[in-house]
Amino acid sequence: MFLRNCWYVAGWSKDYDQTLTAQKLLGENIVLYRKSDGTPAALEDACPHRKLPLSMGKLENDNVVCGYHGLTFDCSGACVDAPTQRGSIPKRAVVRSYPVVDRYRLLWIWMGDPKKADPDEIFKIENFDNPEWGYTDGGTLPIACNYLWIVDNLLDPSHVAWVHVTSFAGGGTDDQPLDMEKTDRGVIVSRWIYDQPPSPYYKDLIRFGGNCDRKQHYEMCFPAIALNKSVYTPVGTGGPGKPAVDQTYVNISYNFMTPVDAHNAQYIWFQHRNTDPDDKAISKKMNDGAIMAFNEDKDILEAVHKGMEAPVTPHLDLGLDLGAKTFRLQLQRLIDAEQAASGST
Repeated sequence: MFLRNCWYVAGWSKDYDQTLTAQKLLGENIVLYRKSDGTPAALEDACPHRKLPLSMGKLENDNVVCGYHGLTFDCSGACVDAPTQRGSIPKRAVVRSYPVVDRYRLLWIWMGDPKKADPDEIFKIENFDNPEWGYTDGGTLPIACNYLWIVDNLLDPSHVAWVHVTSFAGGGTDDQPLDMEKTDRGVIVSRWIYDQPPSPYYKDLIRFGGNCDRKQHYEMCFPAIALNKSVYTPVGTGGPGKPAVDQTYVNISYNFMTPVDAHNAQYIWFQHRNTDPDDKAISKKMNDGAIMAFNEDKDILEAVHKGMEAPVTPHLDLGLDLGAKTFRLQLQRLIDAEQAASGST
């Protein structure tokens, strides 16, 4: 069901400390915490004795102590103490550990074979350390739907014309043709819209007046990371292959979807712009607008999940679904190959 040999976002780094935090990711119960030196750790959230969640225990000297009979596990998942039978730790008293890494203000977790976990494969965020770029605080949104419905939504520039009328909509978003491109990391759906008013969300952010040329760049990368780029530039300066001008405004919305299970997903995002790096008021305004818009998506996607789980009549696809269908096919091939390789070893 899920691609496992890859990095997912577990949450925001700031939200993890020396507290045992229980989460379900990809259908697996996990307990996350930090050691006294700040290093993150993640273990299977189940004591091997009677499967009491380890998150119901306590953290003691960087080890997790089960709240039932005191079996104690280090960050590798090895049992280092069995108080009821000291000197005779059961050989099978082991829990799974997961590689975790802090990067880009986010905590990343590897859900597959730990021997294959390479931090260099974490999704790269361009210009993250560029002092000329500003970013928002971002947010976390639980959505009661399969994560692939969110993936579909983030490969669909057209839905903004109906779902986000007061934020991301604008002239041409309802009927301009879309281009699709397959890449080595996923799919890009994009289009240029020429000589139209900017969307309400961006009207006060761009540095020029009047109409604009606008690019919607919706890119989905494996396993489920969306890079949605909005480009606004003065009329006549936009178009394929044209270089940016001094007034060109670029905002990238980074969206990280982590499956919780087949019916729930965790959606984490932030915006990254090429202007106003230190303007907190702009960052707050952008973040508040994004929260409003993404909650509009949440309402739609939860209803879509319910409808597609129990359809009365068959559904149909539209031309705008090509990018999403292509990405799903590529992703499923990766999942099938991963499962085949796992079954052969």
